[in-house]
Amino acid sequence: MLKVSEVSFAYDKKEVLKNISFTAIKGDYIAIVGESGCGKSTLLEIIYGLLHIEKGAVYWNNEKLLGPNYYLIPGEDFMKYLPQDFDLMPYTTVEENIGKNLSILDENRQQRIDELLEVVDMVEFKNRKVKKLSGGQKQRVALAKVIAKEPEVLLLDEPFSHIDNFRKNKLRRNLFKYLKLKNILCIVATHDSTDALSFADEILVIKNGEIVAKNSPENIYYEPKSTYVASFFNEINEIPLSELKPSSKSKKKILVYPNEIKFSDILEIKATVTSSYFKGSYYLIEAVLTNTTIYFEHSSNLNEGEKIYLKIKKAQL
Repeated sequence: MLKVSEVSFAYDKKEVLKNISFTAIKGDYIAIVGESGCGKSTLLEIIYGLLHIEKGAVYWNNEKLLGPNYYLIPGEDFMKYLPQDFDLMPYTTVEENIGKNLSILDENRQQRIDELLEVVDMVEFKNRKVKKLSGGQKQRVALAKVIAKEPEVLLLDEPFSHIDNFRKNKLRRNLFKYLKLKNILCIVATHDSTDALSFADEILVIKNGEIVAKNSPENIYYEPKSTYVASFFNEINEIPLSELKPSSKSKKKILVYPNEIKFSDILEIKATVTSSYFKGSYYLIEAVLTNTTIYFEHSSNLNEGEKIYLKIKKAQL
């Protein structure tokens, strides 16, 4: 089990992480989300042992990890860490890069390389030199290389950021299925909501160096603690109750996703359409209540200036 206990960290007296704590077991996938500069990458570097901490501790199977001040070569043998810049050998082939961490005496070495080429969908490029690959292809090779020796813990920093959308979905499915099969604990820092919602066992949301939400994808999506948390997973409407119930004197606001607002045949919530955005399977409609701009999903385009009526699920109210 990995245990991060009350970890704080500062660069030049500026605190980047504040009292971070969580636990994870082998086979888990933990997604860490948050705005740029919130401390996601720093947390991964601390766990791996690249940064020394004065406050808090990191444990693996109840043994405290000591960090770079105690080791000549930073990092833990049972972990692998893939930062945003890839550690590849440009003048050797894809196959040679993936096999770099595998012993040439291992009789299953070629089988492992071929298996990993399948996982990252790079079979047809196995003999191509890395310098001739695109950024997304290099990232896929880097992923294969980092899991070649099947670490117990895998730390990934924005692992799909350079990969085209049409390949990204298949790669995610392949990779996270593979990591589950091999019982590898994976912790990913990401801006991509799909990485977190569709595959994670638990999501940590960080703001200004602190964990502001920690829960399963379903719970964190349907019960967001703030606009900040909800905004990572979808457009979010923050609507004053007084806009929905004119007789209300409450200053409270509700958080509503666009798909939770529906057309109404009765005179419930009056709105005026201001814009429509085609999203493929639906249109995202921008509309104005009395003083609040909202967004909702609709099956067809609506004209600017059109007067409409909407309803929100009673549970949201």
